[in-house]
Amino acid sequence: MLYLLLSMVLVLGVALAVVVYVAYPHRGEEMPVAPQIGKAMRGAVDRAPTVDNVEARR
Repeated sequence: MLYLLLSMVLVLGVALAVVVYVAYPHRGEEMPVAPQIGKAMRGAVDRAPTVDNVEARR
C-alpha cells in the first residue's frame, strides 16, 4: 500500500511539472510566482540532446 501511495505521488509530481512547463516556459513566458523554476526548466531542455540540438552542433 505504501508503494502505491509513493508511486502515485511521484506520478502526480511529474504530471505537474509537465503542465507547468507547457503552460509557461515552453511558450516563452515567465512564471508569475517562481521565475527561477522556469529558467531552470528552460535550461534543462536546452541542454537535453534532441534532434534539433544535435543537428545545430554539426
